[in-house]
This record gives sequence, structure tokens and C-alpha cells, in this order.
Amino acid sequence: MAFSRQKTIKALGQISDIEDLDKIIDQLRSRDEFNDKKSSFSSKDFTNPEAWNDRVDLIIGETNSTLDVLTNKKEIEDLSVLNGNIENYIGMSRIPTGVIGPITVNGTSARGEFYVPMATSEGALIASYHRGAKATRISGGIKSVCLSEGVQRAPLFRFDSIGDLGEFLVWLLAKEDSFHKIVAKTSRYAKLTDFKTNIEGNQLSIIFCYTTGDASGQNMVTICTEAICHWIIENAPIKPKSWFIEGNFSGDKKATAQSFLNVRGKKVTAEIEIPQEVLTQVLKTKAGAVAEYWQASTLGTVQSGSIGAQGHYANGLAAIFIATGQDVACVSEAAVGITRMEEISNGGLYVSVTLPNLIVGTVGGGTVLPTQKECLEMIDCFGQGKARKFAEICAAVVLSGELSIAAAIAAGHFTSAHEKLGR
Repeated sequence: MAFSRQKTIKALGQISDIEDLDKIIDQLRSRDEFNDKKSSFSSKDFTNPEAWNDRVDLIIGETNSTLDVLTNKKEIEDLSVLNGNIENYIGMSRIPTGVIGPITVNGTSARGEFYVPMATSEGALIASYHRGAKATRISGGIKSVCLSEGVQRAPLFRFDSIGDLGEFLVWLLAKEDSFHKIVAKTSRYAKLTDFKTNIEGNQLSIIFCYTTGDASGQNMVTICTEAICHWIIENAPIKPKSWFIEGNFSGDKKATAQSFLNVRGKKVTAEIEIPQEVLTQVLKTKAGAVAEYWQASTLGTVQSGSIGAQGHYANGLAAIFIATGQDVACVSEAAVGITRMEEISNGGLYVSVTLPNLIVGTVGGGTVLPTQKECLEMIDCFGQGKARKFAEICAAVVLSGELSIAAAIAAGHFTSAHEKLGR
């Protein structure tokens, strides 16, 4: 996704609102020395009761979390907490939740060491991400930056002819100020940042783009767009013969060619340099082998017609989304991205990931459910002012997973790990 000059200035302004831009740039240039100030835990004895108690006690002590509902010490007593999240409720589908880390993140909003909860039934997944977190932590931590934000809704208007559509469009383009006022009346948090148009015959798609505060925002932008559309229908000099709130152009819950042209949710990029000794001692491989594998696998990705080029973003993101109450179906667009791995001159490995459609939130939706709230609190990402931080942590976890799986395949350990840890 290329930014115009105006959008680049706006995105930099969002970052500088958090902290002085020069200070952030200096911090991102620096490399932290490994400091074992937080306790880690063994990735063995996964289900041993004593080891389980030790892990829970460690997480509670290090993160000041309670984890009462997550660890089944407390049941959900007031079912009204489920309102807005489920219909025809009959019970809970319990998915095992593990933890990786601590993972060290040096971002614009996320700074520090985090124990990250991940819910999955796939054996070997948590162990792999935990190994990647260890390798990146010993290497000085992952630099992670939330670059920009935006959520779209794309209503479709149908006309009798292209001529009618053209007259409607000329009128529409002069009404942006009215749209801003409608959004301000409809939502406390949504802000309309832009709108684009796409013409196909006698059909017009209008792509409204919003920021949505700390919510993932799909419902918010739907409600705001509905209000705009009703105003358009009431005031337009020429009426469409029909319209729909979404014409399937926004990229909602699907991987599309729009993925690298717009931002959907948050665009985040993260990077790290893994020293030669960490590759050898922790990942049991060498930079050249990993880089060679990644080059070959990227060519395979291109030939398969994949949108983006990455290993398994969906694995980590789905596990985090379930644990923290995100809309899991949004993994469809969130798992689009680019991973890059290159051998550097000192025998180390440069790794970066870029996710242009990381649609996450720390308020609303499933984030208020008891176990999901506890998981977000574990990484200090529950509530207002935490969504950018959460996005940067998610990108760091994704990078750890990409590094670990690439190292395992390059070293020939991938199959044996799944034989040992999977069913």
C-alpha cells in the first residue's frame, strides 16, 4: 500500500500524538541488550498439574492478573454479560489457552515484555511461537510500529443508466462536509477520514473509510454508513433504483486484491535481527539455510496465487483472536501480509513482517467477555487507548511464529516437532 503525501503526513501525525517523533525514531534505531528481568518458564510438562500451577502463579505474579475465570476458579454467574455476543445461548465451547513469552516488544505504543495468551487445539503451535519469542527476546526484542488505521464500509447504489449515475456522483462529491457531520452525530468514536468511488456500468460503490478509536469497528462503521446512506437517499437530486449497505467491495472478512491498496484495521510492520549465536543455540540452524528456504517458499507462494507472501499468519492470529475476543472471521483479511528473511553480513538473520489488515480492538465486541477480558488484561491491552499497543504486540507474535516455523523447516525439524507434540 502506497501512501499519498497527505496520508503520510496524517499517519505520522497519529504516531507523534503518542510521543515525540524524533524520540520514537531514535528508539527504533537502538538495539536493546538482553535483560532477563522477567521469569520465563519451561516449554515442557505442558499438562502436568504442578507445572500448570507454577505457570499460572508466574503469570499472575508478573502481570497482576487474576485469571479466575480462565483457570476455572470462578464461573460466569451473570449471563447478561453475554448480551450482544451470542444468541440462543446454550453453553461454552472451551478451547485450551496457552501462553508464550515473555516476548520483548519495542514499539511506538507497545514497549516491554509480555506474556501473550493464545487459544488453540493445534499441538506444537504454542511451543513453536514460544520458541520464536525466546529467540527474539534474547536478540534484543522486536521493533513493531503501527503505521496507519482505517476501517471501510462500501455501500452499492444502482441506477437506470450511467448518465443518472454521473449526475448523482457530481452531486455526491460536494457533500463530504455533510457526511462528517452525520458521522459526528451518529458515533462518539468513529471519524470519517476519506471516501472513494468505483463505477461498474450503472453501479456505483462508495468506499467510506473511518477510524474507530480502540474498537475493531465493523458495527460502528456499518451504523455510520447507514446514516449517511439514508441522508443521501433523502437529499439526492436523482435517486438510485436500489441500494445495499455493503456491495462486497470493502474487503470485510476476505482476502482481496485491496489488501495492499488500503489499510483495513491497522497496518503494522515489525522487524528484528537475529544474531548467529541465537540461530545456532536456540533455533538450531543458520541464517543462510533459513534465507534460502524463505526465498524458495516465497516463489512457491507466488506460483500458488496467494495474496501476500507469508508462512502461517493465520495460526498465530486466530489463536490470539480467540483468546482476546476479536472477530475470528477477520483472520481472513488480517492474515494477509509479507514476510521477509535475509542473511546479513555478520552471519545473522534479518526478519520483518508487514500486516496491512490487522483488524483488532480492545473495547467492545467479545473483549468484554470474562476470559477474553482477563487475557487482554494479561498484556495490559484492555480498554481505551490500548488498540495500537495490542496491534504492535500481535505483529511481534506473528514475527516470532514466522521465524520459528522457517527455522524448523530449514533445519528439517518441522515433521518431528509435530510428531512429538501433535496428535
